[in-house]
Amino acid sequence: MAKEKLKTIYVCTNCGEVYHRWQGQCSSCKEWNTITEDVIDTSPASSKTTAFSNHKPVKFSRLSDVDADENKNRIKTGISELDRVLGGGIVRGAGMLIGGEPGAGKSTLLLQVCGNLCNDYTVAYVSGEESVSQIKLRANRLGINGKNIAIATETDVFSICRSIEEYKPDILVIDSIQTMNCSTVTSSPGSVSQVRECTSLLLSTAKKCDTALFIVGHVNKDGAIAGPKVMEHIVDTVLYFEGDKTLPYRILRASKNRYGSTNEIGMFDMSSKGIVEILNPSMMLLEGKGSRISGSCVTCVIEGSRPILTEIQSLTTKTNFGTPRRAAAGIDYNRLNLLLAVLEKRAGFFIQNMDIYINVVGGLELDETSIDLAVILSVFSGLTDKPIPDDMVVFGEVGLGGEVRNVVNIDLRLKEIQRLGFNKVIIPAQGVKQINPEEYNLEIYSVSNVKQAIHLI
Repeated sequence: MAKEKLKTIYVCTNCGEVYHRWQGQCSSCKEWNTITEDVIDTSPASSKTTAFSNHKPVKFSRLSDVDADENKNRIKTGISELDRVLGGGIVRGAGMLIGGEPGAGKSTLLLQVCGNLCNDYTVAYVSGEESVSQIKLRANRLGINGKNIAIATETDVFSICRSIEEYKPDILVIDSIQTMNCSTVTSSPGSVSQVRECTSLLLSTAKKCDTALFIVGHVNKDGAIAGPKVMEHIVDTVLYFEGDKTLPYRILRASKNRYGSTNEIGMFDMSSKGIVEILNPSMMLLEGKGSRISGSCVTCVIEGSRPILTEIQSLTTKTNFGTPRRAAAGIDYNRLNLLLAVLEKRAGFFIQNMDIYINVVGGLELDETSIDLAVILSVFSGLTDKPIPDDMVVFGEVGLGGEVRNVVNIDLRLKEIQRLGFNKVIIPAQGVKQINPEEYNLEIYSVSNVKQAIHLI
């Protein structure tokens, strides 16, 4: 009988590169402190390579003969914001990985999904972190009856896969993958090898049984899902819960989706009764906006196919030190410095002795360049203590020459601005050619450079 042979290797959790000794930086992806120790079994008995004759041939199907009706294969979750992010609903047999900070609401959201679907579909919830009584307490708090929800506390992945083959649920939730254990892997649960092997086994079993699989994943200190990057490659959809812990708002964003767009976001409110979807994010983000306050500017961004109005605030004060301070919350810090340089060089405002703070209300992270003009006007308003009209919205990209460049989906933005009761809007001059101003009950001002926009305030 062959002796068991254990070998220690070091694996990069970011790219999956394998090393024979530990080192601080991964030479493949250039990331620091991502290499972790792992133990593998190299004995011949654990080898997965066998003769070709022991395997059955693959059964092929003609693509034209495969029935793939979009309406039949998708399951509506009963939460429209989640359906939007998933691309229209849950795809049967798909593997979905959901991650986020502790307390973001991952388990709560999935338990609510189970409660919505349990009357029409077979639903199973497997937890490696909570007992069945603890899951019941959470369900009672959320007002979920759970009569048709099958729950279990188990960490052995082979037992779970065997149950999937016998029970064949339509929806299966694994909470969380870091607690699962595969007996053929010698390392401890949560390690690179365990997470990769457990994910692969669960996903292959779920696809064979046409079961939609939700996997909860913990995140590391950088906010990425803990474990090997290959885990994100083998699943069909990767969802991230974002949001400031001090705020009740949560944003669900897809970083990967084989069956839909990755640009869509879903917005939720963390309440005492669980996760509540926000159907009108613009009203929520503008709630509590002060009147006639300098340094405040409303802009419109596009998230997927949805226009969202949000408020950008700025505060400018004289610095007490030799080097002025710049701080940005919700926008890129380097982009802020670029826009401040444009304001000083092209518009003639001296701000080298000013501390400047920028904040996007509601905890949103904005990376769209259409907010450039709103940021500049917000800083101008705070610098001169001249308020921007409360009924005005501003959007447009700003170049290094001070020119205001065109942005996409101007018609969608104008419709949302008009729907929420605003009367004035500043847009790029090139954008006027794409719309018919008479269709909107708005005062539309077109500008070609930053100076023109400042003169309108």
